[in-house]
Amino acid sequence: MAGKKVIITGVPGVGKTSVINETIEKLANENILYLNISFGSFMFDVAKASNLVQNRDEMRSLSKDQQKALQREASQQIAKIEGNVIIDTHASVKTPAGFLPGLPEWVLRDLMPDIVVLVEADDDQILRRRFSDESRLRDIEGARSIRDHQQFNRAVAASYAMLTGCTVLYVENADFLLTHSVEALAAVLR
Repeated sequence: MAGKKVIITGVPGVGKTSVINETIEKLANENILYLNISFGSFMFDVAKASNLVQNRDEMRSLSKDQQKALQREASQQIAKIEGNVIIDTHASVKTPAGFLPGLPEWVLRDLMPDIVVLVEADDDQILRRRFSDESRLRDIEGARSIRDHQQFNRAVAASYAMLTGCTVLYVENADFLLTHSVEALAAVLR
């Protein structure tokens, strides 16, 4: 069985992981199974083994060429996995040199997703979530910068759809409405 390949993205602090985990649990209760794969974890494992970084937050400081090589290795490994797969990643990564597509052409050709989902939220809500999350060391930026990043993600997702023929879905993850986000995502994953 080939299964579905679903890429789920969102800016840091949008609550993407919460939406994914709750949706996977909901679908499992309906006997619909998905494997959750973190694209960043694949990249981090390769980078750490190569002594390029010590923690995930240092990944943003790597050169563009280093990030490309890590993306290529991760996509080739993930492409080999069968069944229903959710690939948890970022549509774009903010670097000192500007935005870097999280899924360049060669990664998309390896993965060939059925759908790209952008988890989004109000810019101010994301900003508050970032400030309250002490488990991560995040770049400091304002609501406008977060809005620009989300808008860039929409543009990038459209280009991903053009390259692969997949569909794009926006899921709003507003504060205190996680169940609505989960329902919206589960509806397309069934």
